Order: sequence, then structure tokens, then C-alpha cells
Amino acid sequence: MGSNGNEESGTRLPINTKKSSLFRYNSPFVQVILIGLVCFCCPGMFNALSGMGGGGQVNATASNNSLTALYTFFSIFGILGGGIYNILGPHLTLFAGCSTYVLYSGSFLYYNHYQHQAFAIISGGILGIGAGLLWAAQGAIMTSYPPVNRKGTYISIFWSIFNMGGVIGGLIPFILNYHNDAATVNDGTYIGFMVFMAGGAVLSLAILPASKVIRDDGTRCTNIMYSNVTTEFFEILKLFSNWKMLLMIPAAWSSNFFYTYQFNHVNKTQFTLRTRGLNNVFYWGAQMLGSVGIGYIMDFSFKSRRKRGIVGICVVGVLGSSIWGGAIANQIQRNIHETLDFKDSGSHFAGPFVLYFTFGLLDAMFQSMVYWVIGALNNDSEILSRYAGFYKGIQSAGSAVAWQIDNHSVAPLNQLIVNVVLTTISYPLMLVLVLRAVKDNDPEEEPVNQVTPS
Repeated sequence: MGSNGNEESGTRLPINTKKSSLFRYNSPFVQVILIGLVCFCCPGMFNALSGMGGGGQVNATASNNSLTALYTFFSIFGILGGGIYNILGPHLTLFAGCSTYVLYSGSFLYYNHYQHQAFAIISGGILGIGAGLLWAAQGAIMTSYPPVNRKGTYISIFWSIFNMGGVIGGLIPFILNYHNDAATVNDGTYIGFMVFMAGGAVLSLAILPASKVIRDDGTRCTNIMYSNVTTEFFEILKLFSNWKMLLMIPAAWSSNFFYTYQFNHVNKTQFTLRTRGLNNVFYWGAQMLGSVGIGYIMDFSFKSRRKRGIVGICVVGVLGSSIWGGAIANQIQRNIHETLDFKDSGSHFAGPFVLYFTFGLLDAMFQSMVYWVIGALNNDSEILSRYAGFYKGIQSAGSAVAWQIDNHSVAPLNQLIVNVVLTTISYPLMLVLVLRAVKDNDPEEEPVNQVTPS
């Protein structure tokens, strides 16, 4: 075994304070910024594409089928991704994962001309493999690299940079389709996405492995250089009997399940094409605000780490329940024959727009909350890569089911009710997890792997 179940192990040694800098290339801060930029370019642009509803197409069938294939494979490779990351390291794992995003956007460029969905479905499956690798690596980096008492802050930094991709990605279809009355986006939109995604794949090569990343206090993220297939196979199997992971399943399942309703039954059906792009700018911008807010609560609201976790979950629970209440009211009251435009619809535009904005707040706060809890369970990159992979795998299984539910024309109100139930169930289970598994140790007293930063 490469590591044990303790928070970290080793002895504390003196550090060279002159060389200790927030902007060292091998510092957690720089590495989290880099993984944020990678996700800005790849999944950030993907979010903007899927956020338009139907992948920017008038008929959502091809998009729904491709997303089902995507999340089916994602559910498998999300779980396996943590082990693959431990074996291959960040360079190969991230580069392979990022490259598949370019192919996926290209498939919709092809669909724009030929209306054949087979390429989109196949590329969706391939992207599911790549996304599983990318997000397992991202989860390990984001939860294990930061200092113990600043994980919420670093998660919010990552989430803000990542979702800036959705903001920029929302501007692309908004600007390029501003005077386009068609219901389908133009070629330039897909090409723009592909350029950003290719840049993210190249940038992923700059990420350092955990063994080379040193925090400012001198602690190393892990002493493990490489794992092996046998170890990872058995450690991944153990996750399915790990009570901590089992408590996390409802939160993981629901955390992307609601995208189908939000994108296809609020943004796509209630707004014009150009307004959908504008809405996404604010949706992903709201994610930046939400991640900063919940990050502050999780890191600074109380001295006790356990108490911070409890308060954070309660805040998200109350806010989330209020937002879902607004969604139910909107679904019941909406005029299905009216398509809203930000310039032409006047006051009718305001309510659904604000609702969609708050969806972004909830998404960021909910997922940042879960990532903070994952990071509070351990500090070792090897262990957390498996935890993050398990989370993304279950999350993606939920997404695959959600997109097929929509493809089978389940009523939007029924989809909404399922989302409300799933997220509501997850809050008390996350509270139990924090109460039973999150230690209240003062980070300064925890034993660590100490080296001199360089």
C-alpha cells in the first residue's frame, strides 16, 4: 500500500522561508490555478455548449443520446480514473482526457452539416472516458494539494477560474448568434469551442505530480511516486463498501442530475437562442460567486472544522430548498407558448432569468460543499484521487439516467420533483458524514510530510 488511512504521516522539519512563495511553480496555489485554467478551456467550454440546451441544436435528441453515452462511460471511468491517475500521473491522464473534448465539439460541427447523430454519440462515449480521467485528476489535485485549513478557499479559486470558461463560452454563442434568428448555432460557435479545448489539452502538460508539489509550510502532498494496477484495483473495490462513500452517493447522484432540467426545460424551452447564450454568461458567473461564498463559510466561519462543515451544509440546504421552490412555481405558472428574449420580453424575462441565475449559485455551492467534505476526509493525493473518482463516477451515472429520462419525454414537472427529492435527501446524509468522519484537529498540530520548498 502506498499510504495509510491517517491524515498525513511523517515528521515536521524546518523550512526555508526565503524560498517559500505563493507563486512558486511547485506551490499548490499555482497548480490549482493551472488545473482551473485547464478546466476553463475544456469542461468549461463543454458546459457552455451543453448549457444552451440540445448542444445548440433545435432538436435535442442527438445531444441527449450523446450525453447519455458520455455519462455512461464517465460513470465507469470516473470510478476507475482515480486509480489510473495514481498509475499514470497527471500529464498523461490530463492530456488524454482533455483531447477528447475537442473531438466532441467537432462532432456537433459535423452534425450541423449532415444531421447524422452517430458521430456525436460515439464522440460522447469517448469523451466519457476522457472526462473520467480529467475529473479524477482534477479532484485529486483540488482536494489534496491545498493546505489543510484552506481547502475551501482553493476549491473556490478553482471553481471561479473553471466557470469563467462557461462565462466566456456563453459569450461565444451570444455574440456569434446575436442577429441569427435560426434555432441552431453557426459553425463559428463550435470552432471557437474547439480552439479553447485544444489549448486546454496543451496546458495540461504543465501540471506537476503530487510528489513534486510542496506547500508553503513545507509539507509534501504525497510521498508516493507511482502506484500499481493491483493496488488500485483492490482499493477501488473497497470504495463500494466504504461507509463514507456510501453516505455520499445521493449527493453525488443528484449533483449533475439537475442539469438536464435546468438546461433543457428552463434555458432551452423558455428563451431565444441568443438569450440562452446570455443566460449562460450569468449562470456560470453565478457559480463563481457561489463558490467564493461557500468557500469562505467552509474555511473561515468557525475555528472548528467540523462546525464549519455543518454550517456550510445547512446554508446550502436552506438556499437550495428555496431555489427549488422557485423552480416549482416557475414550472407551474409558465406560458409554454411564450419564448422569452432579453430585449423584447420586458418584465416577463426577469423571473425565469433570476431563477436560472440562482441555479448556477446552487450548483457551485452544492458541489463545492461536497468537494470540501471529500478533502476533509483525508489529505493524501493517492486516497483522495480515488474518493474524487468515486464521486465523479456516481455523479455521471446519475447524469446518464437523467438525459435518457428526458429523451423518453418524461414531464418536466416530474423531472423537477425528482431533483428536489434527491438533493433534499443528500443534506442530512452529508451532515452525518461530517459529524462522524471529519476530524476537528487543529491543522497546525497534524503530523505531515515536511520538506524544504524550492
